[in-house]
Amino acid sequence: MQPTLKRMAMWLAGSAMLAASVTAHAEFPTFEITPFVGARMGGGFDIETEAGDTRSVDLESGSSFGIDLGLYANEQGFYELLYSTQEAGLDSNDPDLEDVDIRVQYLQFGGTAFFPNDRNRFLTYLSMTIGATMLEPTEGNYDSETKFSGSFGGGFRFPFNDRLAVSLGLRGYLTLIESDTDLFCSSTSAGSGCLVRSSGSTFFQTEGQLGFTFVF
Repeated sequence: MQPTLKRMAMWLAGSAMLAASVTAHAEFPTFEITPFVGARMGGGFDIETEAGDTRSVDLESGSSFGIDLGLYANEQGFYELLYSTQEAGLDSNDPDLEDVDIRVQYLQFGGTAFFPNDRNRFLTYLSMTIGATMLEPTEGNYDSETKFSGSFGGGFRFPFNDRLAVSLGLRGYLTLIESDTDLFCSSTSAGSGCLVRSSGSTFFQTEGQLGFTFVF
């Protein structure tokens, strides 16, 4: 596990234990944990060719996983800490890119609101967060990138009982990237260079999520 991931995992676990200890004596559930698996698509960059032209290179679709922590403000919503990660290749025939995978990690903070229905068979929810996107090549000595981002999501929750539920959701992540910016650069004794150059100002991905929610 990468050092960044270790620090995040320790922080998330510590936050979960602290919140659980605080809410252990509450008269109603106030904290929840939702580990999830998902599938992400979208995200792309523009790269420069040796001839000086530019062309688009998309990130391949693939699986993702993460964890969502919630500390309830009231019965209708909670403060949210979200972490999600994916590794995917670049859809390119360029020999310099075809063997490079990009790890895309999101660390977000925000909130979720519930909208109960009359029959109480499921809950509809909406979520908004802000935070950071970490983009890291998994091959070579290339620099990683950290950018400001936000997300908007929604979905349905199907309770089994007061303590366990299945959550189905869809979330979009929007990352801000400066125009005409070199990304994933490397400098060695053999020379220096960058993998991609972004001419746009955003990096957008969507993610479908399936999670099991444990309420405390």
